[in-house]
Amino acid sequence: MIPILSLKMTNENNQNKLKQIVDNLLLINLFIVIFFAIFFMFAIFMQFNGIYIFINFIQLVWNPLIVPLITILIIGALVNGINSWWRRKLLSQEEDI
Repeated sequence: MIPILSLKMTNENNQNKLKQIVDNLLLINLFIVIFFAIFFMFAIFMQFNGIYIFINFIQLVWNPLIVPLITILIIGALVNGINSWWRRKLLSQEEDI
């Protein structure tokens, strides 16, 4: 009986560690997206002043870097919302039984 309980606890610990790693990566992704948004506003301001190097850099990294970061952020938010909705739905069904 004890090895089965130990295996179950190990599986839960691994799931918690994996969830923690994914949460940390999504948090880092969020801060990178915020940084690029602020940098984008700065680049537009500098373009109005006649300095085009910053907006050129944004245009250079837009498709290969910024679009995937924004996509990961949106997908992470959607998966998190669906997951929490699904868990609440399962918990409410368990309470009905």
